[in-house]
Order: sequence, then structure tokens, then C-alpha cells
Amino acid sequence: MKSVDEQLALIQRGAEQIEPLAELRSKLERGVATGKPLRVKYGIDPTGIDVHLGHTVPLRKLRLFQQLGHHAVLIIGNYTALVGDPSGRDQTRARLTPEQVEANAKDYLAQIKKIIDIEKTEVRHNGEWFARFSFLDTLALTSKITMQRMLERDDFTKRREAGTPIYLHECLYPLMQGHDSVEIRADIELGGSEQLFSLMVGRKLQEDAGQQPQVCITLPILLGLDGVRRMGKSLGNYIGVGEPAREQFGKTMRIPDEQMRQWFTLLTDRLPEEIETILAGHPNEAKKTLAGDIVSSYYGADAATHARADFEKQHRDHVDPDDIPNAVVPSTSVAEGRIGVTKLLVLAKLANSNTEARRKISEGAVTIGPDRRKISDPNELITLEGGTILRLGRRLVRIHVQ
Repeated sequence: MKSVDEQLALIQRGAEQIEPLAELRSKLERGVATGKPLRVKYGIDPTGIDVHLGHTVPLRKLRLFQQLGHHAVLIIGNYTALVGDPSGRDQTRARLTPEQVEANAKDYLAQIKKIIDIEKTEVRHNGEWFARFSFLDTLALTSKITMQRMLERDDFTKRREAGTPIYLHECLYPLMQGHDSVEIRADIELGGSEQLFSLMVGRKLQEDAGQQPQVCITLPILLGLDGVRRMGKSLGNYIGVGEPAREQFGKTMRIPDEQMRQWFTLLTDRLPEEIETILAGHPNEAKKTLAGDIVSSYYGADAATHARADFEKQHRDHVDPDDIPNAVVPSTSVAEGRIGVTKLLVLAKLANSNTEARRKISEGAVTIGPDRRKISDPNELITLEGGTILRLGRRLVRIHVQ
């Protein structure tokens, strides 16, 4: 096990807040002296099926604790997901059904294996204890916090001032998350910067239960591809850990230059001085290095090299990559071998709607065929030949009619 100072330096890298820092040092000193690993908790609610790079920020920190010899506890919030985390939200989260949550949880674990050593992780579902709760248990839990304290939350304060509803069930969320820490006797809990309130509730509940309170470590919110808003599927500005290597590389190349330092720090293992050296060079080369690091994390160095070569062929040499995804178009949508280009973009999943397809065509973003002919008329009929290649910006597909 590394020394306390060495561990602290690694843990603090990229962290936003550590509350309280002195207690973290004390816990690490105890671990080094006794050889007993700390129990490090991270909870994730299966509210969707895609794990994206924003989710990996605390998961990577959890993996670091594993590498330092500590014990990782992953909480699958199958009951907290039914409530919905209000942290950082200006409106109530849509309610999920138990069936949706269960299906999502299976997909989450399959993707999380790409980031942490799942074989050495204690995976718990908080339904293990909340399913046994009686109404009296719920009353006892809600008596642990006042409404005045609950309404001190930034998100609730903003919603109250804006006249936006705050539903009572939302107040249960931080208490449930905090009780998870009591159940698994967490020494440390990880979370996003907007979750500090819930993490601190966990400290209080542990103290009430006669336990040593956990140390709360928050990580910054990763900005999405637009460089403005947090990464999220609903915003369409995310990179999924399960996306193909070529997609991960190409999407990373779209982020603003000023965003690279945050991504290098939160999504790679490079040392700060190494990052500064890379960023001091040409921005495009630095971004290719970043994209390669991200692809390597999920597919290995060879895949990163291949993804970079494909990207350069497509954008520097104007040659299509070797690995082009297929898009199947139903034969019933094609008349005498021809189809409207607007409809084709939607069927090929390059556009979400006819409106978006028409806009992209008017912007000059659509090309077709080996000669990369630009499409300018949204009403044009396209003659489909064997394996026609359709492009929208940096995205491209090979069309197959079935």
C-alpha cells in the first residue's frame, strides 16, 4: 500500500471538494497502520441504459481507490431511482417503473465493467434494505432532518423562489442515499459536485447510528461536447462508453479546445505536467492524443491507433475510413431504386426528424457517393446502388436495402 501522502496526492487530483480533508488523512493513516482497506462507496441510479463519460468521472476515482488497495462498494440504486435524484435539477425528475429500473440496472453493470474491477467490487442494490422498510421505519428516517435544513439545498431554494413545485417524495432522496452509507458502513463516499448535500446527510445519519462518519469526496461535472452544458443523453452532447471506437474518437475531436484540460484531468491517467506539455503543442494534435487516450481506455491501444488512422483518412486525406457502419433501409421505402434524401437521412438514423434532415441539407452538411457529391435540394431523389455511402458532417453510413 502506498504512503498516506502518495495516496492523498492521487485522490486529490481532479477532486472538487473533500469534506473534511483532515478526516481523510486520518482514515488513510489508520488503513496504512492496520493494513485494513477503507470502504469506498459510490451509488448510481439506473435511470437510463447508457453509461457515458460523465458517469465515468466518479467511477474512475472508485477504480483509483481499488488500485490503492481499498474496498469498492457500488450501490445500484434500484429504490432511489424510483424517487429520482433532485440534485442540480430545476424540475421534478420523471418517475420510472420498477420494471424499467430493473432492465436498466442489467445494462449499467455490463458497461461499468469497462471501468472498474467488478470482480473485486461489492455490488449492492439498495432495495435489499428499503424493500423491508415499514411505515414506522420511514417515519424514523424522516425524523433525522428538518424541513428548514432540507430547503437549504440550492436546487430546492431556486425552485421555491421560481415557484416551481417541490414534491415531498423528493425530500426522501438524500435520506435514502445517506441511509445506504449506514447500511454498508462507508468510510468514504464519492459523488458529483451537486451531490454534496446528500453525501453530508450520510455523515449525519452515520453519526446518529454510532458509526464513524464518512468522508465526502465530490468530483466536477463533466461538460459535454458543446462545452457549455453538462454531459447528458437528453442533450445529445455525450459519448457513451459502449459506443464504437471510431465514434468515441470522432466525437472527442468535436469538443472546444478550452475543454481539453478538464477532459485530460478527469478522463485520463496522465500526470498534470504531462498534460501541460501536450496542451502546449498544436491543439489539433493534443485533441487527437486525448481522443486516443479515451478510446484506449475502453478498446485498447490498437483500436485507438486504428480510430486515429480512420479519422485522418476521412478528414485530412478526404478518404472514407475502412470501418463504416451499415444502415439498413426497408425495401418498402424505396421505389424503383430511388428514395428521397430527407427520408433517407432519417431512416439511416443520421437525422432524428425530417425537419432536422432538411436543415442539415440546407447547411451543406450532406454528401453522398465516392465523389462526395454535396446534396443541396432536400427534395432530391437518390438512386441507391450497392453499398451507397451517405455522409452527414463527420458521420457516415453504408446504405443497404433489405
